[in-house]
Amino acid sequence: MGHRDAFSIRDDNRKIIHVDMDAFFAAIEQRDHPELQGKPVIVGGDPWDRGVISTCSYEARTFGIRAGMATHRALQLCPQATLLPVRMVRYRAISDEIFDIFRQVTPLVEGMSIDEAYLDVTANVKDTPSATDLARCIREKIFSQTGLAASAGVSFNMFLSKIASELSKPNGLVVITPDCAANFLETLPVHRFHGIGRVTATRLHSMNVRIGRDLKNLPMETLLELFGKVGSYYYEVVRGIDRRRVTPVRVPKSFGREKTFSADTADFDFLREQIWHLGLEVGDALRRLCQRAWAITLKIKYADFHQITRCRQLPLATTDAPTIANRAILLFNEYAEMCHKKIRLVGVSATLKGRERQPSDQKEFKFVEAMGLQ
Repeated sequence: MGHRDAFSIRDDNRKIIHVDMDAFFAAIEQRDHPELQGKPVIVGGDPWDRGVISTCSYEARTFGIRAGMATHRALQLCPQATLLPVRMVRYRAISDEIFDIFRQVTPLVEGMSIDEAYLDVTANVKDTPSATDLARCIREKIFSQTGLAASAGVSFNMFLSKIASELSKPNGLVVITPDCAANFLETLPVHRFHGIGRVTATRLHSMNVRIGRDLKNLPMETLLELFGKVGSYYYEVVRGIDRRRVTPVRVPKSFGREKTFSADTADFDFLREQIWHLGLEVGDALRRLCQRAWAITLKIKYADFHQITRCRQLPLATTDAPTIANRAILLFNEYAEMCHKKIRLVGVSATLKGRERQPSDQKEFKFVEAMGLQ
């Protein structure tokens, strides 16, 4: 499918694998408790203490349960589901095993979360020319070593490999080759493009832009006028252009802590105390991470789930916890006089001082494999 001249800019000599574990927390619980195999399992917080779902098994998803849903709502949808608490120490230990498998293939592993990573296998430890074969071997080794299923996507950039892994779920492998990418992107619904959220997709639909081909027909000037700088991203991504490189050390842009209360409150003294402690936690964590904050953001979520944020830059980048906590309190004091509703959640986050990115010495090999769409 497609032709190479469909792309104005080509960088299709790379081989990128995106691996995403299937229902990771729930799958571990089903593995550790065989009696739960094939049954709806929910991993999340206490339904009586405003808990939310971290993940759920595929059996639970058939009832409409999703990550981020309130636990009490999930149990209403599926009363027969087994609710289990989050065992993060257990999950991290198994995640470490899986990432060790990745690094046995290539040092270029960029973890996006505890159960998801990109691997650049253009040059790999095993000197295997086929990225598809490597992805298949990785999935098999994960299953043989941990008993867990992983989905994988293979392509020539990070964006397409991520899309491919989403299409492969659950427990599959999909490959998007340079020769089929153009046609694939032209038929992809616009809401499936990363970076196009619900609001933007609705706006595009109102313009009769529903699939990649429609988006591709919009000139760069029109996209910039409609969406600002992000318009150039839309212009490139629909043409299969993604300039990002897999970076083993991923520096976060921000770091934060938040707290959901057991009961909605308008007690400002109590709120100030919680915000102060959250600010101290953020500062202490930044010091351990050797990161500095140059701006502080206060997040407030009301009882009706409406949410606001307020941000202020610091005079100097800092890791000093009291300074961070004090700035968060000042932000709240500026806002408090206007607040007339009860609050269910407060959060404090720090925008981190950026670091110079080191140039990659990665050697790239020509992509000579003719991979078929699986």
